[in-house]
Amino acid sequence: MARDLTDTTPLKTRDELVAYLEAGCKPPEAFRIGTEHEKFGFYETDCSPVPYEGDRGIQALLHNMQILLGWEPVTDCGKLIGLVDPTHGGAISLEPGGQFELSGAPLESIHHTCREVHSHLAQLREVAEPLGIGFLGLGFSPKWTRAETPRMPKQRYDIMTAYMQKVGTMGLDMMYRTCTVQVNLDFASEADMVKKMRVGLALQPIATALFANSPFKEGKPNGFLSLRSEVWKHTDNDRAGMLPFVFEDGFGFEAYVDYALDVPMYFVKRGDTYHDVSGDSFRDLMDGKLEKLPGVTATQSDWVNHLTTIFPEVRMKRFIEMRGADGGPWRGLCALPALWVGLLYDDTALDAAWDLVRDWSAEERQALRDDVPKTALKTPFRNTTVQEIARQAVAIAHDGLKRRARGFGGETDETRFLEELVEIAETGTTHAERLLAEYNGAWNGDIDRVFREYSY
Repeated sequence: MARDLTDTTPLKTRDELVAYLEAGCKPPEAFRIGTEHEKFGFYETDCSPVPYEGDRGIQALLHNMQILLGWEPVTDCGKLIGLVDPTHGGAISLEPGGQFELSGAPLESIHHTCREVHSHLAQLREVAEPLGIGFLGLGFSPKWTRAETPRMPKQRYDIMTAYMQKVGTMGLDMMYRTCTVQVNLDFASEADMVKKMRVGLALQPIATALFANSPFKEGKPNGFLSLRSEVWKHTDNDRAGMLPFVFEDGFGFEAYVDYALDVPMYFVKRGDTYHDVSGDSFRDLMDGKLEKLPGVTATQSDWVNHLTTIFPEVRMKRFIEMRGADGGPWRGLCALPALWVGLLYDDTALDAAWDLVRDWSAEERQALRDDVPKTALKTPFRNTTVQEIARQAVAIAHDGLKRRARGFGGETDETRFLEELVEIAETGTTHAERLLAEYNGAWNGDIDRVFREYSY
């Protein structure tokens, strides 16, 4: 997320919270694709992490990006922590450990997404190379300990850092040592939202398997193919997970609001100050009964900001976020939106995807979520494996993109962006397994090779 909002419009009723989400409905011709990706910055000389301060730090990098792009600065207590494109809506932000994130603008096709990714990485290289900084797309930091990882100067991260240690065992690893790719997609109606949420949640472990790319920790294999996904299981189960209530009869905007109201808050922002109310209820804020801020009541921005602190595998705001994938190589940054657009933005594909998962039980969905981080495509499911489900899901997405027929530059559709996933699904070999083979073979156990051979 680029920046937290300050909108002082008062909120007094649950109906207003529901109306906020419902206002995300838009006609299919207005559907857009917003892709976000995070990456680790490192010094090319010794593969060490890049601190915030200093002539060659993250702050300097952001400052130079601002000069290059002309984007508006985002600050926190006078520190530059992000940039916003005032024209198209994209943003650059910092995750807690200095992970550099592009939150892409809402775009019409995967062709546009890939142009955006390509432009961003080229611009980033232009300002990073003179500083001796490179960037790596991987789901979990492959080398640095948590103590070696820098901390970005953002108030909300200070609050989250303190709170994470009370509610889980790996929350700080999630914050400081993981990277993801996610895609934000639209819905046309409440019924459309419900179907997309259900398909998205059921197939999220399949996406996790296809994009598994975090097999290292502190220089050695960690025993998982997607350690990033495993970390999320031990972060904060009040605000993460597979949301079984989404599959219950009657699910809709109201049910999601009731869920969100019960997710403990992190902060309330007033002006430029973040007030720590971690663990308190949004319901109490609505009633002006927060113990730490007596008499303070909810505003529009409180609700919007609170929705960004909920971390299920699929998240709803005024759009739907698919959150199951590890950070990865350049081609994967376009493959993730291609997968989900193919599955969800074509009605025939969406029906086929729902037929694929509709009879899965909550226990089966959870078992997939629990097992995939370790065994990815080799995870057993019923009488087959996740690899076979992945093949079917990718084929449905391929057909969906073909019917969508969004061409560009001589191409008639967006299907080529799935080529990476077709190969992974057919071979059953993930990026993580390829990296492990290189680590145990040609690299001879030298983790620095992953930085040198897989940087953007």
